[in-house]
Amino acid sequence: MANSFKSNFTRKLAEAVLDPFDSERVLSKNVNTQLLAGQFNANSGSNVDFKRPTDYVTSRTSDGDISGGTASPIITGKATGTVQDYITVELDYFEAAEALEMGTDKSRFFKDAAKRVVTDLEVDFAGFMRKNSGLLAGTVGTAVTSWSDVATAGATAVSAGVPSDGNLNYAVNPFTQATLADVQRSLGAVDPLVSEAHKEAIISNNFAGMKVMTATTLSSYTTSSVADRVGAIATNPDVTYATAKDTMTQTIAVNAFGNNLVVKAGDILQITGRNRLNMNTRQPMINAAGSNVVFTGVVTADVTLSGTGTGNIVISGPAIYEAAGAYNTVASAPVATDVVTLLGAASTLYQPNLFWHKQAFSIGSVPILKLNSTDTLATTEDGMQLRVSMGSSIRENKQIVRIDLRPAYAVLNPFFAGQAWG
Repeated sequence: MANSFKSNFTRKLAEAVLDPFDSERVLSKNVNTQLLAGQFNANSGSNVDFKRPTDYVTSRTSDGDISGGTASPIITGKATGTVQDYITVELDYFEAAEALEMGTDKSRFFKDAAKRVVTDLEVDFAGFMRKNSGLLAGTVGTAVTSWSDVATAGATAVSAGVPSDGNLNYAVNPFTQATLADVQRSLGAVDPLVSEAHKEAIISNNFAGMKVMTATTLSSYTTSSVADRVGAIATNPDVTYATAKDTMTQTIAVNAFGNNLVVKAGDILQITGRNRLNMNTRQPMINAAGSNVVFTGVVTADVTLSGTGTGNIVISGPAIYEAAGAYNTVASAPVATDVVTLLGAASTLYQPNLFWHKQAFSIGSVPILKLNSTDTLATTEDGMQLRVSMGSSIRENKQIVRIDLRPAYAVLNPFFAGQAWG
């Protein structure tokens, strides 16, 4: 009797794909990941909420009598994860069956399929990270050429109040890795238990408190051709935490920029005279030169300003300032007429390095409904779930196999991540 593999075909295929899928991941291995089972349904729409931590203001008294003061208000914010499009690889059934069941080069076949899913996921997610990273290390447009440039990102993160708990990461492109290789020494052993691609990507497991790795999926953008990138705040922005707490974004109304300037997602907006605070101590951030670190925010979406350089720019990592505020991010409130600058030059291609804490972002894997076919769900240890399906396409008169992933992205804390330059 001929062998029959169809009864457990998708299970075997899922097993063959899951390991290479997990081993090819780099960026997504270093953020919060979870399976969002039960959190998405017909009534929840395309979003799921993650609660943000609360903070408080202390009082100082000589005798311990706090009756004359007021308790800190409890303000709970939420981070909203947004469901993304399906990432799907379609395979010919007979080719998949041959690779799986008849002893051909099965590992290469399934590794290639898994790598395509991972690459699309991480290219997409790297762009999301770039547009939602609230900090800036170095000078926009200046290449990273030394390990001291890398260390600046670590110093920026710690000075901003990002936890020094071993979960800080720094990603560079391969050419930056080549530059750093000339001065690289033994910078820390790599954990032998990490996945294959992740292990190969790690340059140093602990430099300036960060895991430093190379990534081919870093996101890039090109700035507008309009040369005038300096303007002003048009009206006082809303600087309250209550307004920003759920999105951790802020709308800045601007004017006096170049006519019809296209502000690009990923551009860095700097507000002159407004200085950044450490999020733990609420004290000013001071750089190596002994100067205040000027506040910057990253533009989250493209916007074209009017013919008079006027419009609204949304930034990630808001400038929050309230009297005795528990969530202040700046030492004073931005106001109308403050000078604002889009850092960098016109008509320039930029690909910033990224640094981030593991809890800056989250990828949630959305469980996918079963098709009227043979399905198997396969889940990694950290909650990333693939659906492997086999079925017939009656229009094309063929049998197909598909591998699906549907992620959701969330910004947990934009002040736990930043763009990094030299």
